[in-house]
Amino acid sequence: MPLDQGKIEEEEEKGTGSMSFFDHVDELRSHIVRSVIVLIGLVIIAFTYIDSLFKYAILGPINEDFLTYRLLCRFSEWMYQDARLCVQTINLQLTNLQVQGQFMAAFKISLIAGFIASFPYLMWELWRFVKPALTSKEKNMATGLVTVCSLLFFSGVLFGYFVLSPISINFFVSFQISDMIANQPTFQNVVSLITVLSVGTGLLFLLPVLMYFLARLGLLSSAFLKKYRKHAFLIIIILSAIVTPPDVISQGILAIPIYLLYEMGLIVTKRVEAKREKFD
Repeated sequence: MPLDQGKIEEEEEKGTGSMSFFDHVDELRSHIVRSVIVLIGLVIIAFTYIDSLFKYAILGPINEDFLTYRLLCRFSEWMYQDARLCVQTINLQLTNLQVQGQFMAAFKISLIAGFIASFPYLMWELWRFVKPALTSKEKNMATGLVTVCSLLFFSGVLFGYFVLSPISINFFVSFQISDMIANQPTFQNVVSLITVLSVGTGLLFLLPVLMYFLARLGLLSSAFLKKYRKHAFLIIIILSAIVTPPDVISQGILAIPIYLLYEMGLIVTKRVEAKREKFD
């Protein structure tokens, strides 16, 4: 004879309540160990292919044949019937001023690549740790959360890499205080710029997820988000200024999608409130 659904839900809600503090610590440790193993494995794989990663990923935005530059050139030919947006040459000669510089840069690139590649798995492990503490209603409300987080993060990484990175690099390469001063950045500078823009933008794109959890905890409401829209826009501008280089174009290009994500978070918050009312 099938069990009553209410009893099943009650047992699920009591599932983690029977675990002691040390049981929780042990469970968390197992999730962390698995996550670290996967991360290290992917970092090792990335380090094995560091030549290709450096050639195609890091050096990509400083190559005139980069995808973004080709698309801009095609857009220019279609829009203006000329090559005003085409990037002809990028006068950038990378240097290394540290004995251990190339090795440390290779390690950094591998670490970032491993983190990006393992992000869905890390989110899945986090979800597995949190899931037993949720009720069946909360689990239903959070369905697909790992997929959404991964899609938002990868979208942010791609946006930072294909949009912000080439714009920022071209801005800094072409900017000169005087013709007597030549721009000769170290390749560590280029690595840091591209990785910070890519990963930083990926994390910023998780804004709707953060807003979702704050709404679930009752710390955020749609009324609050509507009331402080202007303040939020100012904060987004400040965050964009921190993540991107100090030029208005890059900051504006990042601020616009982040603000759209804020509006998306507002919609998510409304849905959380609607579902809460429905279940209550």
